[in-house]
Amino acid sequence: MPTPDPPALEDELGDVLEKAARHAQLSLEALAAAGGVDSGRLKDALDYRSDLTVAELGRLATVLRLNEVGLAALAQNRYPLPALAGLPFPLYPLRMPFGVGVANAYLIGTGGDAAVLFDTGASHAELHRAWPANIQRLEAVFITHYEAEHIGGLEVVLRESELRRFHGPPSGRWPQVRGLGEGQSVEVGGLRVTAFHTPGHAAEHNCYLVRSLAAPAGTPLLVSGDLIFAGSLGGGYFCCQRQLTHSRRILGLLDDATVIAPGHGPLTTAANERRFNPFLAE
Repeated sequence: MPTPDPPALEDELGDVLEKAARHAQLSLEALAAAGGVDSGRLKDALDYRSDLTVAELGRLATVLRLNEVGLAALAQNRYPLPALAGLPFPLYPLRMPFGVGVANAYLIGTGGDAAVLFDTGASHAELHRAWPANIQRLEAVFITHYEAEHIGGLEVVLRESELRRFHGPPSGRWPQVRGLGEGQSVEVGGLRVTAFHTPGHAAEHNCYLVRSLAAPAGTPLLVSGDLIFAGSLGGGYFCCQRQLTHSRRILGLLDDATVIAPGHGPLTTAANERRFNPFLAE
């Protein structure tokens, strides 16, 4: 599996605290009072200027029902990332600038110069710049959700590949979509791709579990879109409670070795997020 240098985490301590407060339906003032933290210092933490102590982080973690170890690791800029190995197919992360971070698309090689594409980045130009030279042909395209930074290159990709249609969450806005609902699978290029319907970040959102048909016992890959990130979750812009519920549900379905390929930030594994993710750690 190609292993380019990982990008930075999508979320810092302030992002995680803000999302967790939203899940708990707590204002900044209410969270500060419940956690015994000065509201000004908590605001500084939300603005990425944290000097919160270990004891204060522990109290906030208790109030917000977060994993204290993972939260402290984020605060120290030391969130652990696992070594990745064992996928039975080549995975190409396509990192594209978006805002102050990156948006990810992924190619899975299916033999020779062919691949399956998951998401298409913020624009076709950025996708083209990130594209590996050895991949010349697409067998299918899957979309996790319909935000601009994940579908910007879609129309051109469909036209240039002559696929014309793609797989994604059912949507009346996209006549080209072959809608995939909970538990539905597609077999393409020696892969089995199973969809999970995971609304929360967006009303129309899927994750995809990918297995090799030739090596069914091999390490699977979850393309998680904006559901699960290394060290965090996507924002629950449609419904933060559903975002949290589906994140926990999907993580509970995965083998420890499963590689998680998120829409933003670095690759991780199910075992790593079970141990450290502030929202998901057991």
